[in-house]
Amino acid sequence: MQAEEISRLIGKNTGVVVYEVERGAIRRFADAAGDMNPLYRDDELARESGYETIITPPGFFGWPVKTNNGSALLVAFPPELVQALENAGYPLSSALDAGIEYEYFMPVKAGDRLSVVSTVKNLRERGGKMVFFTMENVYTNETGARVATSQAQYVLRNLASPETANA
Repeated sequence: MQAEEISRLIGKNTGVVVYEVERGAIRRFADAAGDMNPLYRDDELARESGYETIITPPGFFGWPVKTNNGSALLVAFPPELVQALENAGYPLSSALDAGIEYEYFMPVKAGDRLSVVSTVKNLRERGGKMVFFTMENVYTNETGARVATSQAQYVLRNLASPETANA
């Protein structure tokens, strides 16, 4: 990828993607994570603990209602980023989740409808073989209050490169 193309991609975002936080999904996510915390299951205990209703485990923000491109994928990327990566030999099918950091401002609870905007914060290519990029995700609730942000890192390998094609 050319340096100017990389520079143009920094700051591109997905636009708003809406996530619905449904109580059954909270329980299923907690079950999958092996987290039996009753605050994720018991409304009465949640209210006694100062919450309106059950809350979500860390890292769960519900499911997208619909992404910009009509995809049911849980991770949305700006279309300009996807196109540039694929044109340079980095299909999203080669993506590796390289970690995520969260910052929480308030609990996410059953019934919330979150708006999420994902923005390319960092992008760099290494020797034409790999691309590293960071997406910042900002989660706000129906009242416009920021509930969380995350910094998600991804690594893609260049499948068109002879050195990585057989790796």
